[in-house]
Amino acid sequence: MAQTVVARYQDGRVLKGASLDIDPAKSTFHLRPEQGPTVEVKLADLKALFFVRSLAGSPAYDDVPTLAADDPRARGSVPIRLKFKDGEVMMGLTFHFPPNRPYFYVTPVDPKSNNIRVLVNRAALAEFSQFTPA
Repeated sequence: MAQTVVARYQDGRVLKGASLDIDPAKSTFHLRPEQGPTVEVKLADLKALFFVRSLAGSPAYDDVPTLAADDPRARGSVPIRLKFKDGEVMMGLTFHFPPNRPYFYVTPVDPKSNNIRVLVNRAALAEFSQFTPA
C-alpha cells in the first residue's frame, strides 16, 4: 500500500506524493509526486520525511507541543524535543533514545497532527533531548 509522504529537504525544497519502498536501512526510496514522473530521493538529502494523513494538511492548525501525562501512546516510548538546523522544533515520541542510527522514527505528541510519524535525518538536527510530559 502506498504511503502518503512529504519529503522536506535540508535545502528547503519540499516534495509531496506517495511511496511504496521507504526503508531507513536503504539510502534511497522512490516518490511519485502528485504530478510528474517518479523521483528517486536520497535520505541523506532530507531534513525529514513526514508520513501524513493528507497532502493538503491543515495550515491553520498548530500542533499542540505538549504530551498529556495519560496519553497511552507514551507507554514504552521516550518523549523527545528535536530542534532542526533550520530552527524548526518538534516534540515527539520515539522508542530509542538517544537515537543511534542516522535515521529514526518519531511520532508527534499531538494526536491530531496531520503528521502520523516522521522519519528524521539525524544529520539535520541541531539538538535533541528528552522532556518530561506535562
